[in-house]
This record gives sequence, structure tokens and C-alpha cells, in this order.
Amino acid sequence: MLCIRGIVKTIGPQAESKGRRVRPESMPLLGRIVSPIHGLAAWMPPAVYIGALVLNKLRQPEWMTRFALPDEIVGVNLDPAWKSVLRAVACVAGFGLRSLADNVFQHLGEQWHSLGRREHPRVVQTGPYAWVRHPLYTVVLVQEVAWSVMFWSYIPLVALGITAAAFAVKMPIEEGIIQRDEGIKEEYREYKKSVPSRIIPYIW
Repeated sequence: MLCIRGIVKTIGPQAESKGRRVRPESMPLLGRIVSPIHGLAAWMPPAVYIGALVLNKLRQPEWMTRFALPDEIVGVNLDPAWKSVLRAVACVAGFGLRSLADNVFQHLGEQWHSLGRREHPRVVQTGPYAWVRHPLYTVVLVQEVAWSVMFWSYIPLVALGITAAAFAVKMPIEEGIIQRDEGIKEEYREYKKSVPSRIIPYIW
């Protein structure tokens, strides 16, 4: 999520200048409520982890160990070395997620906004949008799973559940906004037929 926040700071002004402002009438109240919820949930794991370590002199607090994932996964008792390997792989995966987030924003371009439609709308169908309709949400959910392995903790999985629930509420709102836009609604309906999955291909 740190990488996404950095990208947003860069792309926000560009989207404003090219896609023009977001139309206020395209930002329903429920969407405005849900957006901060998934934003806070997504930031919760690293904030809790880093904050707890700093406040405890860079030592893992006792309460945090109670949220640790089990050492036995799918009936296999993990050797400490293998657990370290898994945590390192999850950490490296973060760089791949950064690259994917970059790619999503590159294709989304001037259409980016947390909710709503810009004055100059278009339907993005290239890159990751050719696979799922909300690839940025895919990145966020996969990041939560990666954090769970990195921190070896259930806390990111709790955040994952909250975030996924918020996305389940928000995505129909976003798509409803687009489908009420006279300029692009027919194109978007065709796009939904060609890309039926919202976040996970063939599943969700």
C-alpha cells in the first residue's frame, strides 16, 4: 500500500489536468463512506506492526505473538528455515506488486479517482483491465495476503476480510455510476461481457 500511495500522489494531478474534475453528482454517499473503510483496513497491518515494534524498542510485543500464524500448515510442520524462506518470498513479492500497480495506473491514466467519473470519461480495457475490471483492488488484496506471510500474523487476514467486504459493496456502486454515463454506458456493458471477472479471473 505504501507503493500505491506514492503512485497516487503522482497520478492525481495528471488525472485532474487531462480527465478534468470528478463530477460531484457521480459520488454517492455510500461510496464515500466505504472508501475510507477499505483504505484504513488496508493500512492497518503495517501500521500496527511497525507501531508496535517502535513502541516496544524494536522487539515484538507479547500480545503480537498471540496473533502469529501456526507453524503447521496443511498438515506440514514448517521448519524455521522454511518459514523464513516463505517470509522472504512474500517480501520480494511486494516488488512485483509495485510493478503491477504501476502498470494498472499506467493504463488507467487520467481516469483514476477513488470514486466517481471525470468530465472526460473513457472505458479502460487495456493491460490488467483486459483480465479483470478492478485490477487495483486485486493488488490490494494480494498485498494483504503477502503481509500475512511476511509478518506471519493473522492481523493482515482480518484486514483482508474487511477490505474484501468493502470492495464487494463499492464495486457495484462504481459500475453503476459508469453505466449511468450516457457517453460510455453501452461501451462499458460490452466490456463487462468480455471481462466478466471483477477481481479474480473466473472466480470473482
